[in-house]
Amino acid sequence: MLFTPAGLTLAEVQGRTVFVIDILRATTSISAALSSGAKAILPVGSTEEALRLAQTIASADVILAGERDCLRIEGFQLGNSPLEMTEAAVRGKTLVFSTTNGTKALLACQGAAAVFLACAGNLSLAAEKARQALDGGGAVLVVCAGRGGSFSLDDAYAAGRLVAAVLSGHKGRRGLNDAALASLDLVRRYGDRWERPLARSRAGRELLRLGFAEDVRAAARLDAYPVLPTFHQRRITLAAVAA
Repeated sequence: MLFTPAGLTLAEVQGRTVFVIDILRATTSISAALSSGAKAILPVGSTEEALRLAQTIASADVILAGERDCLRIEGFQLGNSPLEMTEAAVRGKTLVFSTTNGTKALLACQGAAAVFLACAGNLSLAAEKARQALDGGGAVLVVCAGRGGSFSLDDAYAAGRLVAAVLSGHKGRRGLNDAALASLDLVRRYGDRWERPLARSRAGRELLRLGFAEDVRAAARLDAYPVLPTFHQRRITLAAVAA
């Protein structure tokens, strides 16, 4: 596990199944969008790149979505709120998506054997996919988006919940690094109370200050979005999951 993607190299992701977590809010919002019928999400690292890509595609079915410092980017149709990702807004649409931390973490994981997006909303599906990878002899890496290149409580707790869910159906803790063990300590401290560590985190406090309390609550809802997003060839789409 990594608490941030800072310094992440191709060698660290090659051959691994990677799970990226930015619970407040990118991986939650992307899961919500796909659950509401979005066709695909195209993550980009900057506002300028988002505008160029949308102009290149030049389709009425393309929506600009994203945020900087928690607020919708000026001129974009959507921000980075899971509550905005309704069927009326996104069904059949392709979202060009740029956020402060989450999309950068995704782009840093290119070159992995597979990349999935995890959050509280799809925890059970993400854990099952991780167990399948481990049972098949593969290696799994959990990457937290963090905040500004630093540790974030919200992502670390969510990562701990994912690790705990994987361990509940898998033998032993062999191969867990110190970050994974620390994330499990957070789970022991907070238990099943998702909203508490999310609201206490720096990202959560900022969202509450800006009036996004409902986003924090939405991000804390376990298995609210029964989809598993996968990132491949710079596109996020629905991964196949076992029935």
